Amino acid sequence: MKNLLLLLLSILFTPNLSAQNHHQRFSELDIQHYRFELSLGEKTDQITGTAHIYFQVKKPVNSIYLDLHQTRRDGKGMMVNSAALDQQEIKFSQYDDQLHIKSEEPFVPQELYLLEVQYQGTPADGLIIGRNKFGDRTFFGDNWPNRAHHWLPTVDHPSDKATVEFVIEADARYQVVGTGKKLEETTLPSGRRLTHWKTNVQLPTKVMVFGAAKFAVELAGDVDGIPVTSWVFPENKKEGFYDYAQAVKVLDWFHTHVAPYPYEKLANVQSKTRYGGMENASNIFYFENSVTGKREREGLIAHEIAHQWFGNSASEADWHHVWLSEGFATYFTHLYFEHQHGREKFVDGLQTDRTNIIRYAKQNPKSPIVDTRIEDYNQVLSTNTYQKASWVLHMLRQKVGTEIFWEGVRAYYQKYQLSNALTADFKNVMEQVSGQELDDFFQQWIFTPGVPKVAIDWSYDVAKKMVKLDIQQTAETKHNFPLEIRFADKNGAILGSGMAEVKAGKVTLSIPATAKPARLLLDPETKVLFSAEVR
Repeated sequence: MKNLLLLLLSILFTPNLSAQNHHQRFSELDIQHYRFELSLGEKTDQITGTAHIYFQVKKPVNSIYLDLHQTRRDGKGMMVNSAALDQQEIKFSQYDDQLHIKSEEPFVPQELYLLEVQYQGTPADGLIIGRNKFGDRTFFGDNWPNRAHHWLPTVDHPSDKATVEFVIEADARYQVVGTGKKLEETTLPSGRRLTHWKTNVQLPTKVMVFGAAKFAVELAGDVDGIPVTSWVFPENKKEGFYDYAQAVKVLDWFHTHVAPYPYEKLANVQSKTRYGGMENASNIFYFENSVTGKREREGLIAHEIAHQWFGNSASEADWHHVWLSEGFATYFTHLYFEHQHGREKFVDGLQTDRTNIIRYAKQNPKSPIVDTRIEDYNQVLSTNTYQKASWVLHMLRQKVGTEIFWEGVRAYYQKYQLSNALTADFKNVMEQVSGQELDDFFQQWIFTPGVPKVAIDWSYDVAKKMVKLDIQQTAETKHNFPLEIRFADKNGAILGSGMAEVKAGKVTLSIPATAKPARLLLDPETKVLFSAEVR
């Protein structure tokens, strides 16, 4: 799925809605709880729903609005049939993909209001209705980034969190998995089945979903009393149970190393998500071909489980800061692999990422990690917000030290769990824990585009047994960073080493070496994001 300077939700773009109106809504409206009662059609893709929305206002207002995709000419969209406020019918209107509610008496703070919305329609997006690779009909919520409003009346933004429950009525051949804990599963007199899931912790709309399909379900294990289940299509049950069982050890590592798991259960679900994996809170949806029986997706599983802490619980307060979700999930997947598979695997992952980051920077030289120019939320996902942001965390770890880094991450999570943060919030916590001033670090790595590139000219003075180096940054944007340099002979034996403090201007230094080097080894411990030309 962000500006360092804490300009609270600084630039929000939504079709037909100005940033000013967005700010106004967040300062006025606070959703407390959603209850979605949905009936799934069998002969058509139409759904019928009643949304119970409990909300408060932060100051007196006469009107509120929710995000809801209205019916289009192609027949897709949601049509509201009625609305009631505290069980009294109330006037409403739909326009600009919003449901507007206006009250004759102003809404006042401290009051908890209940808005009931009855609606129906065929989702244009967000709830993916179709057939899986085995030809069976399926229903899967796929809300990221702001697609929940295609089928649910919500405040469809990660900064407004709420608890949620799904009460799903569907044909009895489907099993339904949903966010939270299952409270009820009942066969109705009609022969259909009602399934009720509910969470008691607040979530952003991007990760509150349900899925309905023919499933084979297995309890893969538990972690400190948290059930870990696998939900896969029956035709590949054996392979799916084997593949998804890896989630138990992954969850255990995060639960032990970051903080206690924040949700009631973890379900790993074979699905029709359009992404490789979608980190829905407590029920992760993986793409259907993730099941192979070869355990090829351990990295994907680790990435999506990392999101349960970073992105789902501690969420970005604005889309432009999505690196707080994706960069964390990427780096903590590397850390998990270091623990599980060793240092070499960890370094290989970082080096592969570095190559991809350099290539991306060449193609997008003006794009920083936090890029407020982006108006299409889907475009905030990039090599910048995944791999480069992961590398920023890695370099931060080098700067403050591993022990302080972990202390800072845990302090950040503890402060913003089940809440929202911007880049400045993370920076401030790391400054408090480390005792270091980090403005320059975050400015150059998060808000400055590009990757540093250095040209290195060197020569060897036989008499003095010294290597003289001239280091010049050649990229348009300049960075300050430490660069370790080692000198090796043709057999790889180390002849000497030293540190260069690379700056905007030319850096000249001399480093002792016992003999003339055959080659230079730059950043041998894989600590810095850069590219180089040695001449």
